[in-house]
Amino acid sequence: MSLDPAIKRVWIEIQKASHEPVNAIGVKIDSKDQATLDVWKTEGIDQFMKP
Repeated sequence: MSLDPAIKRVWIEIQKASHEPVNAIGVKIDSKDQATLDVWKTEGIDQFMKP
């Protein structure tokens, strides 16, 4: 199941401003939250993380 395009667009914009993995509302993703990290990687949000 893929993300709604509007949610993905917002999540990408939020991720561009962060040096660590964040969810779609800008909260750091806990390393134990494997489900969210999987979506973060599968949807390609990880490539927008600020260096």
